[in-house]
Amino acid sequence: MAKDPKFTAREITKIGWYTARMAKRGIAGENVHIGDLTRKVDRIIDGAREREAQP
Repeated sequence: MAKDPKFTAREITKIGWYTARMAKRGIAGENVHIGDLTRKVDRIIDGAREREAQP
């Protein structure tokens, strides 16, 4: 697995918010779809990697 980049305070907050929403949906049941939230978290991580790759 690739090393995670350094996140800004905003990115950390957004990831925490989406993780909390995933947990809340997980409590609702096994058949609740959380794919939209995982895609949002993946986009934040990809954006942070791109930001670090820039000179």
